[in-house]
Amino acid sequence: MTVKAVAVLSGSPGVSGVVHFYEDGSGSTVVSGKLSGLKPGLHGFHVHALGDTTNGCMSTGGHFNPKGKEHGAPDDENRHAGDLGNVIVGDDGVCLFRNIILLIPLTGTNSIIGRAVVVHADPDDLGKGGHELSKTTGNAGGRLACGVIGLQAAA
Repeated sequence: MTVKAVAVLSGSPGVSGVVHFYEDGSGSTVVSGKLSGLKPGLHGFHVHALGDTTNGCMSTGGHFNPKGKEHGAPDDENRHAGDLGNVIVGDDGVCLFRNIILLIPLTGTNSIIGRAVVVHADPDDLGKGGHELSKTTGNAGGRLACGVIGLQAAA
């Protein structure tokens, strides 16, 4: 049986989304979804360490980083497990995406179940921007919307 998870995002007025996760059998996790209400362009997108939204998206902690690495791109060897890169939002404020990501299992010791997914206000520089925040957050700006990742019911 394939393990599936979902996060329903909310936060800034008008920003919302649903993100689906499932393991593809090769050790990777497929991340797909739809976000809306965002300004056109790139927005940083990450799994954060905590599934705590008691203080909105600010209480989700830092990027999920069980190996203690620097921030990077999703295909970099040296990156946080939760570094999912950027999503691209169209002129209509909507983003449809599907990515295959390593290091974010839905089961086991480093499972992302119970953690949060966050969409940021600005592009993620993937750790290569030279800004003082590049190696920790990708200088991706404020947290616009977030949701706790939970197990999804079998269809």
